Amino acid sequence: VVANVIGSLNPRFSIYGDTVNTASRMESNSLPGRIHCSKATAALLARQAPDMPILKRGVIPVKGKGEMETCWVNEGGASTW
Repeated sequence: VVANVIGSLNPRFSIYGDTVNTASRMESNSLPGRIHCSKATAALLARQAPDMPILKRGVIPVKGKGEMETCWVNEGGASTW
């Protein structure tokens, strides 16, 4: 991730990079009121918060990355991770 202030008359803070683009794509592929995460993040959550319910969502197309396996977090019920 790269951050920068753009402009001098009306400065704006912007961030760029693969992480920002991936987060934006996941947000646009999510559903209202749900927490959407990547398979890698789900694996970290499963280790750090084993009681947190994680449900596999499946594979979604992510522009610029191809297909990505994703999960829903805190969906209630038993974890499918």
